[in-house]
Amino acid sequence: MTDSSIIEQMTSPGFYPHRPRKVELVQTHISYVFIADDYVYKVKKPVDFGFLDFTTLEKRKFYCEEELRLNKRLAPSIYLDVVPIRREESGRLSLSGSAAIVDYAVFMKKLPLDKMLKILLARGQADEKIMDAVAEKIARFHQEAQTGGSIDEMGSLKTIRHNHEENFAQTEKYVHVTLPDYQYRFIKDYVEKFLTANKDLLEKRVAEHKIRDCHGDLHLEHICVADEIIVFDCIEFNERFRCGDVAAEAAFLTMDLDYNGYASQSRDFARSYLKYSGDTDMNRLLNFYRCYYAYVRGKVVSFRLDQKEIPEAERAEISKTASKYFDLAYTYAARLEKPALILTAGLIGSGKSYQAKNLAARFGAEVIRTDVLRKELLSIAPAEKHHDAFGQGIYAGDITRKTYEKAVELAAETINQGRPVIIDASFRSRSDRALAVRLAAKLRVPLYVVECTCPDDTVKIRLEKRMLDRDNPSDGRWEILQEQKKQYEAINEISANQCFLVDTSADPEMLRRKIIHTIKMAEL
Repeated sequence: MTDSSIIEQMTSPGFYPHRPRKVELVQTHISYVFIADDYVYKVKKPVDFGFLDFTTLEKRKFYCEEELRLNKRLAPSIYLDVVPIRREESGRLSLSGSAAIVDYAVFMKKLPLDKMLKILLARGQADEKIMDAVAEKIARFHQEAQTGGSIDEMGSLKTIRHNHEENFAQTEKYVHVTLPDYQYRFIKDYVEKFLTANKDLLEKRVAEHKIRDCHGDLHLEHICVADEIIVFDCIEFNERFRCGDVAAEAAFLTMDLDYNGYASQSRDFARSYLKYSGDTDMNRLLNFYRCYYAYVRGKVVSFRLDQKEIPEAERAEISKTASKYFDLAYTYAARLEKPALILTAGLIGSGKSYQAKNLAARFGAEVIRTDVLRKELLSIAPAEKHHDAFGQGIYAGDITRKTYEKAVELAAETINQGRPVIIDASFRSRSDRALAVRLAAKLRVPLYVVECTCPDDTVKIRLEKRMLDRDNPSDGRWEILQEQKKQYEAINEISANQCFLVDTSADPEMLRRKIIHTIKMAEL
């Protein structure tokens, strides 16, 4: 039976016993989905992609039955049956009678589009309560899902390593296309070091039966919030893709939320999932598995570039999407799991705040900016300009000292919560830096200093632009810079392997990548 025959006949309303008003066809790379009013018929394409094989009628029947069986776990009211598609001698296809069976379809109810989680999120209607309900559904499912035997093997170090090596092998051809070389190499280093450092934890997960027969494709499009939480369209075609650590499945959904711009809902879900599951080791694994799934998505999207018939405009959009996923994977790999104290130091206009902001985005660090903190302590609006002389007014010595002391106090609070922190300040004096050195020693966290420099001509241009920016909290001016230079004490009291010198007029992005690599790999 040809694909054209299925499409032609199953898009006709007269084909169906319930006589729908219209039939809509949606195609994926592995299925034809016929939406006939309130019901849906899903037919598998006779394709072989290596990781799935639907090339024979027997295989398509088996995987249709698997799809029904597996999806009834989370959506029993939606998945109804597997129905044979028959071909009469005339060539006409039918869902009834006794003619020869030429294919099979999964028969299910249509879900309400306006209740899909992705739609609710876009409308601002997916609040903390909804994310809590989704988390409870998934946590309960995981507790009841099958485990043991061959399923446990899916969580073994050998299988996890194989999955990553497969990813890296399959994405090598996309390096410099959708995947920057530095991200490819960094993620490879991260995965290898993580697996080595966390061997005992991963083995513990298997022993504690945290490896389960899960959903395998838990993203926003597969969750419906109707009278109950309905989770559908799990992976039926490859057990290795479906079975794994329950923490990995939770990570998949939080990654999808992050990718689509719903970071707060991602945190809500993770927090609620932990509450219902009691899985306290999960937090040590979330970023590792988020990195894995973001990388997989980047890979799968990149695969589409292999289709030569795709128009150039569409290819550009595909490349953009894949690159965004790979960049997210890099961010998860770079994210610090343990607290650290990082200082961005340097003269005004040297680019400290820009570096702090970009490092924080990769490290997942809190930023304490003294330009803002100083004015908060004095009950002054951040953008309110104060053009005091050097060391005068709100920049007098006693106020500056109190500002640094408060910055270190706030940093201690963040570190005690288990999170990294960046203090963005000039740190022009040894006494100011000594506060941070003592804090790091007291709390036993690593200390790093990113010292920013920049030629005067570039700084002058930056300061002139800054004066025109009404929202910038900095009061830095050219004349202040000259005074600051005279009193800037060289950073030579901190170990050289803890310090990074960044010329922000050259290629700060390259240097920032080295900083991220050094600090993250030291953590592992």
